[in-house]
Order: sequence, then structure tokens, then C-alpha cells
Amino acid sequence: MCGRYVLNATPEQLQKAFDLDNVPRLEPRYNIAPTQPVPIITDASPKELTLVQWGLVPSWSKDPSIGGRMFNARAETAAEKPSFRNAFKRRRCLIPATGFYEWRKEGKTKKPQYIHMKDNSIFAFAGLWEVWTDPEGGELWSCTILTGEPNDLIEPLHNRMAVILEQGDYDTWLDQDAPTEALTEVLQPYPSEEMAYYEVATTVNSYRNEGAELIEPLNPPEQQSLL
Repeated sequence: MCGRYVLNATPEQLQKAFDLDNVPRLEPRYNIAPTQPVPIITDASPKELTLVQWGLVPSWSKDPSIGGRMFNARAETAAEKPSFRNAFKRRRCLIPATGFYEWRKEGKTKKPQYIHMKDNSIFAFAGLWEVWTDPEGGELWSCTILTGEPNDLIEPLHNRMAVILEQGDYDTWLDQDAPTEALTEVLQPYPSEEMAYYEVATTVNSYRNEGAELIEPLNPPEQQSLL
């Protein structure tokens, strides 16, 4: 699963990574949690960022609070499951990130790990989005992150992993005419050799905490002597 992630990229970095038009300046986020607003790139507007709620609310839902439980969707079943199948077919998105958290179990404790690309580059989760309309006509836009089998790096931490798309697969994922077979093919575990992680402080356990200190290594390597 993926329950917390980080996005601290500049507008210039986002524009370059996703070939966007006029990216607004976003506040760096180091502890993004479900039900919070997040920027996504939809198949309907692939040249701009769209701000939505993290936690998908199906258009047919009677209660929007369901979004608090729908922040992840299994990649293996999303195309068939009633909650996600319409979005999988017609409303797919990229969810930009610079890192995410997973918790390593050691006995009765869980130690948070910050996972990122070795070169600290921006990447994109595979996502789905929806629009829910309330009885008064107001709209709630929302999204979910797909999860799948973990790669070799993440497997010791968790048996599920957020689906990270290869950059060359962005266009396929956002192609509104792409067949299900082509979409399923890009939902593979991201290469382990391009990723890394390290332990961080348990401060990140509370979604109320924010700031760059959350991704600082708990046990940074000792500086080598200059002698």
C-alpha cells in the first residue's frame, strides 16, 4: 500500500518532467496523507496540474467520506472492481512524487523508511481519478494510487507497493484510447536498482507533522575524517 508520500519539486522540475504548461508554485509537501489535496495530471488535461482529493469517491457513491478508505486500488483488479473500473477505463492520471514512506516491522515496532529514486528525481504513481457531484451540484474531484507486487527492494518492507510508471509509459497511461492489455502491461514493479531507502524519525507517523526534517536520515553516515 501507499499511505504517505512526498512532493517537494519546483515548478520548473515538474514542467520538465511531465512536459506541462505554466506550472503553479506549490508548497513543498513532506507528509502527504489521504483526504488531503494533491496535484495530478489527468488524461483529460495532460498539459496541466489538477488539484484533487487523495481518496477516490466513485461518482455513484452516496457518501463522499468513502474516499478516506479508497486512497489505494489494487492494480490486478482495478479494471473489474465496481469502485474503480469506470475510472480505469476512462479516467487515468499521473500522480507526481519525489518519495514515499513504508514502515519496516521489527518485533513489535514499526520503523518508517523514506523511499526515493537514487538520483532524487521526480517520478509518477499510476493513478485513477473521479468526479463526484453532491445533491446541490457541487463537484468533488478525487484520485487513488494503484498498488501492485513489490520489487526486490521493497519486498522486505511490505508485500504491496505503489505502482511507479516508467517515464516512457506516461503517454500510454494517459491515452484515452489505450486497450486494457496495454494498460496492464505498464503496471509492473519499478526497477529496484534505480531506487533506495533509509530510516527516518517516527515524527512522520503523525500526518499533522510537516517539514523537510521528516526526510532527514535517522542515522546519517558519519563524516569521514579529513586527516
